[in-house]
Amino acid sequence: MYTFKKNISRKARVRNGVICLIAAIGAAVSGCIDNNVPYPRIQPNFLSFEVENSYRATSIDTLSRKMTVYLNDVADIQNVNVMSYSITDGASVVGDALAGGMDLTSPVSVTLRLYQDYVWTITAVQNIERYFTIASQIGTSAVDAGAHRVIAYVPMSVDLKQVKVQTIRLGGSTSVMTPDLTGQTVDFSQPVTVEVTEFGRSENWTIYVEQTESNVTTERVDAWTCVAWLYGVAQVGKENGFEYRRADDTEWSKVPAEWVTHNGGSFTGRLIHLSPETAYVARACSDDETGNEIEFVTTGGATIPNASLDEWWLSGKIWNPWLEGGNQYWDTGNKGATTLGDSNSVPTDDTSTGTGKAAMLQTKFVGIASVGKLAAGNLFTGKYVRTDGTNGVLSFGREFSGRPTKIKGYLKYKSATISHATESFTRLKGQPDTCIVWAALADWNTPFEIRTKPSDRQLFDENDPQVIAYGKVQYGEDVPEYIPFEIELDYRTTQRVPRYIVIVASASKYGDYFTGGDGSVLYVDDLSLEYDY
Repeated sequence: MYTFKKNISRKARVRNGVICLIAAIGAAVSGCIDNNVPYPRIQPNFLSFEVENSYRATSIDTLSRKMTVYLNDVADIQNVNVMSYSITDGASVVGDALAGGMDLTSPVSVTLRLYQDYVWTITAVQNIERYFTIASQIGTSAVDAGAHRVIAYVPMSVDLKQVKVQTIRLGGSTSVMTPDLTGQTVDFSQPVTVEVTEFGRSENWTIYVEQTESNVTTERVDAWTCVAWLYGVAQVGKENGFEYRRADDTEWSKVPAEWVTHNGGSFTGRLIHLSPETAYVARACSDDETGNEIEFVTTGGATIPNASLDEWWLSGKIWNPWLEGGNQYWDTGNKGATTLGDSNSVPTDDTSTGTGKAAMLQTKFVGIASVGKLAAGNLFTGKYVRTDGTNGVLSFGREFSGRPTKIKGYLKYKSATISHATESFTRLKGQPDTCIVWAALADWNTPFEIRTKPSDRQLFDENDPQVIAYGKVQYGEDVPEYIPFEIELDYRTTQRVPRYIVIVASASKYGDYFTGGDGSVLYVDDLSLEYDY
């Protein structure tokens, strides 16, 4: 927190002296009257939180006061030990919720107190790889961890009294199963029960093997713009794949084998080079058998406004990446930077094509003498909401339902030596700065709020469960001339439809932490979305 002092006139000093005298009199009689001045309302936050046997950092959402811990498969979710945590200065934890081991099979509430009480919720995510495979299986087994139940399917020709179990795991990596069915020939004419023991506790699992008349099934198609994802199940060990055709054609084409991936009797096809807004038909195949047909229609290729970055206007000291009076899609951190200096994200005539405009993003120390902060030049889809002290509050994301495969553009970069670093990044001082351009698609209900204030920090997390796809490029050295760059988006799911797109460019990768090199400059130009592989 920075305090700025100004010269005070004699008249003001007299007035302040009177105020001080009144305050002193008030203090003298304060024991005789009630103090009705309300306490300030300051939300206390968890700043860090570490538990035993976690595989990634805890996600802290100060807006909804929620934390999510991520446990590996050797963790006992009913006895999770807190290794360390930090909270807002002056705050305290009420009660003993964090003492000993926490049972995180359901959310746990923790109260932080700072003048008032604020309830936080802790939840756990634990991904345990559970599986059950048998000979001649069709598709993959359905494993229901909540109900402790497994269902697998085989053709009608398979004798249920003699089913060969190939692999099975129903608990964490330290669990023990009784009896151990691995490699055994088992009678599944009736459900089979096994006991899974871990951490001194036992669970009974029931395994069902059922016959099905359908040897090959087309489960679903997820249609994008120039790409479609095909999902099928059939008997393991056969030649499984897909065929497709345009809806207005009669001739089928085989999906190339290199476009198909297999997981036992389940298989997925990536169909590419399709035409947008066109009807197609697909079906799964297994040897000479074909499954049910599914018709689907590809979507149109959505674009984003001002992707060329040609449109800018100047409002006072603030450069804005849209036309005056036009619709805002992009924004910068200029509203924050100009509280102590000039805009550091500005248009430039130095472009990749020699025409139009590009974005020039500069990392600068803004302030007076040593009083101020490092401001990383940046550009993002969304809106700068407000300035909190010397920190920014941003709204990340614009409404978008397309599923691009890549984001392309041009950039060049001048990397300065990292001159300023906050406590967690002091090790980077003296090293070359790194620029970054990243993109994400997410299905949040509202745009994601970014807050850079250390006591109330909330930053984007690429591992957020609501992030559908993410990709980035970064450079930690000079790129003296414009080069093309390409961000391939890594999709975690092909089925979920995005609600928001976020594209961010920054001259300093760790600018959110006020860490970077005074003088780093990133130029970005001519962005575009690609919809094919």
